Amino acid sequence: MRKQMKTAILALTATALLAGCATSGGGYYGGQPYPAQQPPPQQQGQQQGMSKTSKGAIIGALAGVAAGLLSGDDATERRQRALIGAGVGGLTGAAIGNYQDRQERALREQMAGTGVDVVRQGDNITLNMPSGITFDFDKSNLKPEFYPVLDNVARTLQQYNQTVVEVAGHTDSVGTDAYNQKLSEQRANAVAGYLQSRGLNRDRFIVVGAGESRPVASNDTESGRAQNRRVEITLVPIEA
Repeated sequence: MRKQMKTAILALTATALLAGCATSGGGYYGGQPYPAQQPPPQQQGQQQGMSKTSKGAIIGALAGVAAGLLSGDDATERRQRALIGAGVGGLTGAAIGNYQDRQERALREQMAGTGVDVVRQGDNITLNMPSGITFDFDKSNLKPEFYPVLDNVARTLQQYNQTVVEVAGHTDSVGTDAYNQKLSEQRANAVAGYLQSRGLNRDRFIVVGAGESRPVASNDTESGRAQNRRVEITLVPIEA
């Protein structure tokens, strides 16, 4: 009986997370440079009704669900649809690597000294944007001083338009799961909306919020939580 209850709880939680992420995937702010909606004050250190061990186990189990939004057959189909909607052709063979080599070089030059990390994994390029330089604490409006950085990103994406632009928002573990999910969606949409306002085709974009489910560092320290609060832009070439 206890095993059945545990299975039911995990299934219901996974369903809720997928529903939240699906909502974020279809939300855009059009020509608005940032979302007008503000999240409610965050409840620091709120009790979740379960131990850290139990909560960590559930988050660990669901991390694979969130990651599935950006990998696997479903993501490939979504990326193909995005390219078709954007009206550009795919790349073939060795041209993919050469194309991304040039784009990576341009982005590294433009992001030097901005606080944005450029990470290359295979043929994918990810821009890691810490929240400290993009947003004020617990806010989803972009900092005006970050606009020039995104302007440079937009110009590069206009030049290299044979990629799908995946924008993912992430948070630390402070506050409730639901609040962090919503905040991650709002921040991802703020970045995507600004880029679209600079002339990029919205059909190229896949926008998701991962909440606190995909940490890159421990949430037990402030430095770790700071690393987890981020927006990632991943540029994915599609083979024709």
